[in-house]
Amino acid sequence: MEANEAQELQEHAEHGSHESAMRPVAFTMAVLAVLVAITTVLGHRAHTEAVLRQNQATDQWNFYQAHKIRSSDTELASDLLSVLTVSNRDAADKLAKSYADHQKKWADDLKDAQQKAEELETGVTRAEARGSRFDLAEALLEIGLVITSVTLLTRSRIYWYLGIVFSLAGIACVAAAFFVK
Repeated sequence: MEANEAQELQEHAEHGSHESAMRPVAFTMAVLAVLVAITTVLGHRAHTEAVLRQNQATDQWNFYQAHKIRSSDTELASDLLSVLTVSNRDAADKLAKSYADHQKKWADDLKDAQQKAEELETGVTRAEARGSRFDLAEALLEIGLVITSVTLLTRSRIYWYLGIVFSLAGIACVAAAFFVK
């Protein structure tokens, strides 16, 4: 065996040991890439949910406002009937009673509509909070992935450990997103 062949074998063996030493780093990067993708999808879904709930809340507030306007118009008509002189007082009284019945029903409807709109707005706030946590988690996981990849360039494991720390913080943010109340 010649000297250069022995040197090549030694270099090949050293290169193989470096590759096997970097396998856990490469595996960590693959796992982090999957976690980033999942977190991104969860964040997009949370933001979409917030937009949809906001639309529902807006629709509910519009429904509330329409009922409020109708109630105010009926109250105004009832007030006018009570102060105007009419030729058929019985018909006016009957109409005023009908308006009063509607007012009672609408008062309950208004309370229900307002409560439902406020509940929908609470849902919007929750969905936005979840989306924000997913966004933070995504950023931390991406930072962890990038820092971990520096390990492959420098062959220094400190970057791998630092990347794992950022990744664990990202995973904690994902977990926190599921506990938003």
